[in-house]
Amino acid sequence: MQEIGEIFQYYGKIGVAAIRLNKSLKAGDKIKIRGNTTDFEQEVKSIQIEHTKVKEAKKGDEIGVKVDDKVRRGDKIYLVE
Repeated sequence: MQEIGEIFQYYGKIGVAAIRLNKSLKAGDKIKIRGNTTDFEQEVKSIQIEHTKVKEAKKGDEIGVKVDDKVRRGDKIYLVE
């Protein structure tokens, strides 16, 4: 499993994680989110950059992704092969 980013903000009311990427990510990819109390996998259904829906994000982008469970700042994002 390859680390592709880190959560820097979580919006609990809407269930969206703000992620800073260090590798590219596209809609349809399967990710694992892991932290001190976080550990789950999900498919990336959509990605937003500045409230605009995109199909793919690249290294260095800050994106918003709807998450299935609560996440925390500092949780790591991994790409599931």
